[in-house]
Amino acid sequence: MSEATPPTTPFKPALVIVDVQEDFCPPTGSLAVAGGRDIVPLINELLALPFPVKIATKDFHPQDHVSFASNHKPPNNKPFTSSFVIQNPLNKTETIETELWPDHCVIGTKGAELLPELDVSKVQHIVEKGQDKRVEMYSAFADPFRNPTVSKSGLAKILHDAGVTDVYIAGLAADYCVKFTAVDAVGEGFKTWVIEEATKPVDPAAMKWVWQEYERVGVDLIGMDHNAIQKVKEYS
Repeated sequence: MSEATPPTTPFKPALVIVDVQEDFCPPTGSLAVAGGRDIVPLINELLALPFPVKIATKDFHPQDHVSFASNHKPPNNKPFTSSFVIQNPLNKTETIETELWPDHCVIGTKGAELLPELDVSKVQHIVEKGQDKRVEMYSAFADPFRNPTVSKSGLAKILHDAGVTDVYIAGLAADYCVKFTAVDAVGEGFKTWVIEEATKPVDPAAMKWVWQEYERVGVDLIGMDHNAIQKVKEYS
């Protein structure tokens, strides 16, 4: 008698829209990504598809966040060029070097708001990240420390509790929060798709390194015409 084939988990996709916020977009964002607003029509197209789970994330920092150059002493406090070594507050032997940024997405400010043209009426969950002033948190899942992790957003629990199998990612910025979210999605056990034209990078020259990382961990970079999108269109 042949062994029984193990049951397969039914396909259940989720859309995760990363940090489509005022401070990451022209014309007034303090950390504006070139063309950041231009991806919203594509994201709204994705929101119109029958994803059973649709989530938007928000960078959501206190004013004294460690990633803000303004919170560090000169001369090593220049946005975009200075860096800082963060110690894991729960394990001083674990450290991560991070870039310093202009103040952005501060809780209670206009810059932290999702873009008004984003169709949030179709979003079921808004996940906030980066509230712990002690750690950087590009990923929408958790900070980068692993021994132990300091701050988790709850995104993984939402996705696992919903029985999601595949995570589709769009948003800002392609070389930072989108990348780290995608890598962590794979780590959480999800088949992960990044929709390339529905993202924009801070530094386009850095994207070759992002693509190498995707290939290394198993993230699929796709276009709107990919059959993985067609599979969502046919979802019921």
